[in-house]
Amino acid sequence: MKKYKTQTNILIAFLLNISFSIFEIIGGFITHSIAIMSDAIHDFGDALSIGISYVLERKSHNKPNNKYTYGYARYSILGAFITTSILTIGSCFVIYESVKRIINPVKVNYNGMIIFAIVGVIINFAAAYFTKEGDSINQRSVNLHMLEDVLGWIVVLIGSILMNFTDVRIIDPIMSLGVALFILIHSFRNFKTILDLFLEKVPHGIEVEDIKNHLCEIPFVDEVHHIHIWSIDGENNFATMHVKTISKDIKQIKKKIREELLEHNINHVTIEIEDDKDHCDEEKCELKAITHHHHHH
Repeated sequence: MKKYKTQTNILIAFLLNISFSIFEIIGGFITHSIAIMSDAIHDFGDALSIGISYVLERKSHNKPNNKYTYGYARYSILGAFITTSILTIGSCFVIYESVKRIINPVKVNYNGMIIFAIVGVIINFAAAYFTKEGDSINQRSVNLHMLEDVLGWIVVLIGSILMNFTDVRIIDPIMSLGVALFILIHSFRNFKTILDLFLEKVPHGIEVEDIKNHLCEIPFVDEVHHIHIWSIDGENNFATMHVKTISKDIKQIKKKIREELLEHNINHVTIEIEDDKDHCDEEKCELKAITHHHHHH
């Protein structure tokens, strides 16, 4: 089952990360490298947020009940939100430290750095590999952590080799700065996705007008209004609508509507049927579709 795979992968990534960040903090002390120290703090924050993600991802698979009628899918988004927040704060801290070091360079033990960086690349690559499958936003934000950790370490590795040959100390903080900025940009993208979900924005790639037009092409569907489309977790899309029809075969019409919406990637649909005698009380509803009159040949 894919979702259990997602959970196990997040757990493996967590264990790899937490043991590695402890190893790293020691490394940072030994080598005096800000890049390694900032990575250590960063990794520790990552491990923490992955732990949170793991718990919330597990919770998000609970079945719907009377308290959470939609199930717990949004808990997964909450995990993504916390993870992304920790990342953002971590990046700001790293940027601050790096700028301090650019102004005031410090002597670094480069050989030690090279060894740590090699181990860092290997471990984080393994963690990134374990979290690459899975489709929840939560999983994606955990994977993002892992990828930037790999990136961070590749950068540290290249930098420490360069510093070894040139003794230019400023390379160390400049590297941290680059990685931190990269993370920030990605974090903002993640925040936007999360915010869209909480604001019940119509899911990406779905056009309400387009859907209305398609629905009104179904025979005997005279009008569609009160159409609401939203997503719980970025994967499950819901829609509700009022449909006006004079047809007696309501089952058939609902079936057609569901089929049409499935093509638009909407899998939970609630349909309220009205005939021409029903005056929708909320006639003033702004989301009213243009009435289409069908000429059946």
